[in-house]
Amino acid sequence: MIRPKIPTMPQPTVPVATPATAVEPTAATPVTPSTPVPPVPARSTIQLTPGTALALVGGGTAVVLVVGAVLVSMLLAVTVTAASVAVCAVVLRSLLTRR
Repeated sequence: MIRPKIPTMPQPTVPVATPATAVEPTAATPVTPSTPVPPVPARSTIQLTPGTALALVGGGTAVVLVVGAVLVSMLLAVTVTAASVAVCAVVLRSLLTRR
């Protein structure tokens, strides 16, 4: 059996000195705002007018048509390639069986 070698981490030969620094806590003073801030609405309202609805429907239709055309062209390319490979296979078979 082939067993993988697991690398080992080499241990430092020289002891590592840790710096001795003391951290002193500081007092935080809270800041109170002088003027109250008006609340911000959670979500902005989207107003859907007939023009924007028509634009959304038109954009969605365009996207569906473009994606459909791309998929159909890819399927057509695969079909043409498969047909040409099949024709080449038939020609090669007929050439090889005549000998």
